[in-house]
Amino acid sequence: MKRKKTLNSRRAFLKASALSLGAIGAGASPSLSVSAETLAPAGFVPDADIRQPVSEIAVWFTNGKQRFAAGRPIQWQPASSPPSTDSIQLIIANKFQDILGFGGCFSDASCYLINQLHTPLREQLLHEMFHPSEMGLNVNRTCIGAADSAATLYSYDEGDADPELRRFSIDHDREYILPVLRRVREINPDVFYFSSPWSPPGWMKWNKSMLGGSMSRQYLSSYAQYLLKFLQAYAAEGVTIQAITTQNEIDTDQHGQMPACTWSQECDTEFIIEHLGPLFEKTNTPTKIWMLDHNYVYWGRVISQLDDPDFRRYANSVAWHGYVGEPSMMSKVHAAHPEAEMYFTEGSTDYNDPHYQDDWTKWSGTYTAVLNNWCRSATAWNVATDEHGKPNIGPYPCGGILIINPHTQEVIRSGQYWALAHFSRTIQRGARRFESQSQAVNLGHVAVENPGGKKVLILTNLGAARTIQVNQGLNSAMVPLEEHSIATLVWR
Repeated sequence: MKRKKTLNSRRAFLKASALSLGAIGAGASPSLSVSAETLAPAGFVPDADIRQPVSEIAVWFTNGKQRFAAGRPIQWQPASSPPSTDSIQLIIANKFQDILGFGGCFSDASCYLINQLHTPLREQLLHEMFHPSEMGLNVNRTCIGAADSAATLYSYDEGDADPELRRFSIDHDREYILPVLRRVREINPDVFYFSSPWSPPGWMKWNKSMLGGSMSRQYLSSYAQYLLKFLQAYAAEGVTIQAITTQNEIDTDQHGQMPACTWSQECDTEFIIEHLGPLFEKTNTPTKIWMLDHNYVYWGRVISQLDDPDFRRYANSVAWHGYVGEPSMMSKVHAAHPEAEMYFTEGSTDYNDPHYQDDWTKWSGTYTAVLNNWCRSATAWNVATDEHGKPNIGPYPCGGILIINPHTQEVIRSGQYWALAHFSRTIQRGARRFESQSQAVNLGHVAVENPGGKKVLILTNLGAARTIQVNQGLNSAMVPLEEHSIATLVWR
């Protein structure tokens, strides 16, 4: 996981994401709301015969008084006046990427804490978080060996060099990680799991440690086999992994303070083209390879690797983190390689942030931005930590979607939790993003059409209370927004 240069960098990112949303629709940073490729030509007028809404609008609000609470249905009316500045134009005919889903990471820490809950409470919480009729979090991450949010430092092959992997074992995960993953899949059979390593076993690296360092080329073949063995062992335990990344945050060693590994672009490309890709092909392994798993600022590296057709043959999906750079950088990759799929795979709050429980507009702004810049999914960092950000072997105050106190059995829901609720509870797998345009200041907006035809519009209001006019075809609806609030609208 790991944050960049200072312990405050994550807070700086959250602050920047909130402030940058103020420019959404105002012309300063249109890519945060609608990517440059999706903007309609100047003077564009929607077709007069566009499908008109046939139902009232169901609406849910999160604000200072409510948490994903149903409001009074809103009625469509014939548009009787030109759109105001505080308005949104929906252009349903202009459709873009489909949506895979939303979720969090089952780190060692998260699974350890979930396992500490008494059985009735644990079952209730897992149902709330993952059942399709509830939060329905369905794109969830796992860790290949220890991350920083873990109770102990471990890999699946500890000790001296073992290139034949004779010691390989996932026994560590059998106590509480695999049981949680299996139970979640029972609750939601459509859950999509992807997995990331924070470090290869220490003996595969020049510094002979999982903490920091870089990969040794002589063990690339062994590491490919290591990842394959992980997938096979998990499948044998009833947990199929549908995608992997080759390294969490591929261009940092975290100063040797936690599990991490630096991969040069050259070494990473060699690993995928000459080792991992051909091995998956030879063994008919269906697991997809996602590249990068690092920050927006590495968009140039991504384009360079995707320019290689041999690389694209094995890895044509990009995993992104949001700690450094801007979401609009992902649209640069889309412009160069529109066939590449994008996934937002990590964003974290701090457990000790004074706004841990009420920063929902920051996170709704983040999820709005990544969807509007081509991501098919958004996955938070830890599902849970305790009230002290533990278990944690790293230096960063990483929080979770939840805080679980294993002693009192108290569960605290973060602002990030409530932001996720507005997306995961209403956007179905297979939904298609469509165009929304606005000149409103301090307003985030993203729109999708679910399978079956229901439309979803999520509004993030970062300013004072106001009313937003939503226009579809020849009809409009007036949506009241409290200050610093989220509203999710659903209609047919």
